Amino acid sequence: MADPSTYRPAAGEIPTSPGVYRFFDRDGRVIYVGKAKSLRPRLSSYFQDLAGLHPRTQNMVLTAVRVEWTVVQTEVEALALEYTWIKEFSPRFNVKFRDDKSYPWLAVTVGERIPRVTVMRGDHKKGVRYFGPYAQAWAIRETVDALLRVFPMRSCSAAVYRRAELAGRPCLLGDIGKCAAPCVGRVSAEEHDDIVDGFLGFMSGNTKEVVASITAEMTEAAAAQEYELAGKYRDNLLALNSALERQSVVFTDETDADVLGFADDPLEIAVYIFSVRGGRIRGQRGWVAEKDEDLSFAELIQRALMMLYTEHAETAIPREILVPELPAEAGTLTELLKQQRQAAVDIRVPKRGDKRILLETVQTNAAQVLNRHKISRAGDLTNRSQALEEIQQALDLVDPPLRIECFDISHTQGSFPVGSMVVFEDGLPKKNQYRRFSVQTQKNNDVASMAEVVSRRLAHLEKVSATEASPSGPVNAEDQPRERVSFSYRPSLLVIDGGAPQVNAVQDVLDSLRITDIAVCGLAKRLEEVW
Repeated sequence: MADPSTYRPAAGEIPTSPGVYRFFDRDGRVIYVGKAKSLRPRLSSYFQDLAGLHPRTQNMVLTAVRVEWTVVQTEVEALALEYTWIKEFSPRFNVKFRDDKSYPWLAVTVGERIPRVTVMRGDHKKGVRYFGPYAQAWAIRETVDALLRVFPMRSCSAAVYRRAELAGRPCLLGDIGKCAAPCVGRVSAEEHDDIVDGFLGFMSGNTKEVVASITAEMTEAAAAQEYELAGKYRDNLLALNSALERQSVVFTDETDADVLGFADDPLEIAVYIFSVRGGRIRGQRGWVAEKDEDLSFAELIQRALMMLYTEHAETAIPREILVPELPAEAGTLTELLKQQRQAAVDIRVPKRGDKRILLETVQTNAAQVLNRHKISRAGDLTNRSQALEEIQQALDLVDPPLRIECFDISHTQGSFPVGSMVVFEDGLPKKNQYRRFSVQTQKNNDVASMAEVVSRRLAHLEKVSATEASPSGPVNAEDQPRERVSFSYRPSLLVIDGGAPQVNAVQDVLDSLRITDIAVCGLAKRLEEVW
């Protein structure tokens, strides 16, 4: 543990301007990011009597070895930069509202020449309009299946579309009227765009206008005694009503709002959200985050809203955001979301009526998510701790291996060798830290390839350790090293795919780098022997 007095900046050095600050550990990793309306009083508060700090804050201050800050012009800039750095560095002492379940979204690829509707998971991409999220992918497919009768837009993959173009024949959806078949020229790209616009309008909540338009067309066709056309419009109305019936009506008006509920205990906080568009619930999800920071409930709500909205396109931000308590710096956050949405945003606490009732329902769901998580985690944590202790005993390690990195070499009949790295922390896979390496030397030698891959990975540790601590003071964010998170943390154990030759080669790499605190073991495939 470091002595905070050794890196405490003089009060006169710290400006009174708004800004964002970062604490670093001895390996040069960012361990905490914060913001302040005035940097001087905020930073000075960390170096007062340690006994008066929250235990988590105290631990952070004792772990850090230096602090740096960046001055900005406004509080809105500070809020945006703080969240950008939290995303980039994943500081261990910041609360990270990560949804560990990849919920499915209904997505329309508006950036393509011929947009298509599909199901997508994971990070949002540019050029795609998202609706949801949905609890299950089948719910999206049922909705899309109903809507394609009315809005027969493309829903096939690029390969299927290309095959239809080359063959000059549409797929089955084109034959049954659920695709306008732009692939074979039945409609032009511009005509298909009109169909897509209708689909997007309906999914955005303009349901009354769409239903009224089709009803008018049906009436007009019937009056002109075009009964076959009128029957088609009738079937379209039935399809739209079928899609609408799958979405609960919660408000009689055309409200567009996200309703967020929160439930917490001293260690964790659960978030649950209902996405209401056009008065109907279009999506819902919930997740749990650890409370690694000493934050008030209002600050936790602010952090959750930043996570939800700063990564999405402006269309993902609704007109209203309903919460059980106003977030910290609500005015600053509202201004930031307003700039991103390019339209007004209202963050408020409903006091009565349907919106208050729905908020209470969402709060109940958040509490249930937290309770289920605590029950499952209690058993899971026990099992993982036991497994790590068993590995420690089997390999005669000093401590349980809290971070395990596994390496393997694969190739195609001896060509194009690739190394892969899989990471486990506290017994759980860290998929965002998995990496691949293109083998550059001795491509037909598995032992040499393994040594090369591990050497390149460990070289990043040496870079981090060799980074010279810069003096405390204002810094420019662009001048800072950007070490990849997956390489900046020290593993406790390396698990190598192979036997004694591979293990010995990796041990030679460790010896050459003078690394003595990382254990190595190998798994031989034939008999699953451990080396």
